[in-house]
Amino acid sequence: MTFYFTSTPERGAVWRALFAAETPELAFVTKEDAPPPADTRYLAAWAPTAELIAQLPALEVLFSIGAGVDQIDTRVLPHHVALVRMIEPGLTQGMVEYGVMATLMLHREMIDYRLAQRDGRWAPRPLVPAARRRVGVLGLGELGQAVLAGLRPFGFALSGWSRSPRTLPGVACHAGADALPGFLAACDILICLLPLTQETRGILNHATLSQLPRGAAIVNIARGGHLVAQDLVALLDEGHLSGAVLDVAEPEPLPPEHPLLRHPRIVVTPHIASATSAQSGAHAVLDNIRRHRAGQPMLGLVARDRGY
Repeated sequence: MTFYFTSTPERGAVWRALFAAETPELAFVTKEDAPPPADTRYLAAWAPTAELIAQLPALEVLFSIGAGVDQIDTRVLPHHVALVRMIEPGLTQGMVEYGVMATLMLHREMIDYRLAQRDGRWAPRPLVPAARRRVGVLGLGELGQAVLAGLRPFGFALSGWSRSPRTLPGVACHAGADALPGFLAACDILICLLPLTQETRGILNHATLSQLPRGAAIVNIARGGHLVAQDLVALLDEGHLSGAVLDVAEPEPLPPEHPLLRHPRIVVTPHIASATSAQSGAHAVLDNIRRHRAGQPMLGLVARDRGY
């Protein structure tokens, strides 16, 4: 029985040591070692090719080494192969830190202060209490819930939207397409943490973003494919939106002259909101392998029909 690993050699060395210590009966093979053995039951990869999958007749589980699975072409996966996304504390904590940072930056109007400093102006602005700032999260999965929990101590008026109903303490929850306009209309700061699917691609467009209150701002820490860049730029130029913090883009990296990089009211970071640490990622996968071998549900199991 084999576990086949296709990430970086540095990460592979950490995983190999942990696997050897905790599951010595499971052979650990990397792409640097050899072609994938025919008895490979578990695969860890970012975006495996159809050629690789075809070499794995005994494959039972594909572990994504990232929080999302939109980069994986599920058409190349046999229906019996389980697809599991990465859920681990370090990745979640990083997203919480970034989400809170971006929200506080927009709440305290740091984009305006940055522009004032650039222009040599001393321009204090009225302080808005957090209780009067409405923060909404699109997507109430593991990461969305964690970011909302991280924001709760500041006293913001919190809300969330998801496809199916949720109940979260201290959060006004909305569900379904019919509830989306009302949710958007009550968001001064909108954070996108949706999975990227056919249904959510381009959801941050002119039609949806223009439903936010005038002066609202957005944070995208999900996927670049959620945002229609020209629509965001147009709404910023019109003054309907006041700013944006973007950690993801399409394509990545953005070309140097791309409007998102050049707009004065957009802060762009290079997809660094969070990352899976080698140790915690390996432990998360090992835990799921134990669950799988014991016939228990794996954490992060993806429903193919939903895409997350």
